[in-house]
Amino acid sequence: MTDRYRVAANLATLANGLLGVGAVLYTLAGNKLWAMLLIAIAIGFDGLDGLLSRRSPLPSGAFGRIADSVADATTFGVAPAVMIAVHTSNTAAWQPYATVAVVLAAVYLAAAVARLVYFTARAHGLPYFLGVPTPQSALALIVALLFHDTPAFQTVAPVGLLVGVVVLSVMMVVPVPYPKVKKGALLRWPMAATAVLAALTLVPLQFRPAPGSALYTFSDIAALGFLVGVASYYLLGPFTVDRRTPSPAAAPP
Repeated sequence: MTDRYRVAANLATLANGLLGVGAVLYTLAGNKLWAMLLIAIAIGFDGLDGLLSRRSPLPSGAFGRIADSVADATTFGVAPAVMIAVHTSNTAAWQPYATVAVVLAAVYLAAAVARLVYFTARAHGLPYFLGVPTPQSALALIVALLFHDTPAFQTVAPVGLLVGVVVLSVMMVVPVPYPKVKKGALLRWPMAATAVLAALTLVPLQFRPAPGSALYTFSDIAALGFLVGVASYYLLGPFTVDRRTPSPAAAPP
């Protein structure tokens, strides 16, 4: 008998991966704003995947974990790396840093893939993440791009953005526990509010409002809340994890 929850979870995983491919294509076409929105939507499908999997009466299998990691690697690894490396706007400002951007994009992708491989192979049984999960890293990168690349709410700042990429890459692989945002988690509602603020920031920007316009200002203000929400996960997340949970060595292989 077909497990409808498992089928629905697999479809959510597929949607996640396809949105990641779309984000890559939009970035290459010169529309990072659409790419950012697709990544944000994919995070919703990634969460839906987990929710449906937990409702399934069947135990989680290796196929689901591997498929989910492949989709995550595409959407939260490859797509952000392409956004770091490709700059079709503000080209004059980015031209001196083009090579560095490509190198750091490769570093970001390698960190994301390493983190996903470790999670799939060893850490999936833990009740928390080790290192910042790739969806949260992608959200943090989107915030950095919003303020310092496209639409550059503050200013175009390649050096600051690239330093941020290094920090985000390192935070994905350091063995610091971060909470899973699920029912009962202390950061569940703050992260839900962050998702709403991400939508309030990114959806109006799809209309390409002129700087100084009411819609642009609205997105700018929402982006500040978006920034606070993402930063709260990075700064407060480790303190909300129950340290009495099993160590990585105790996790199933």
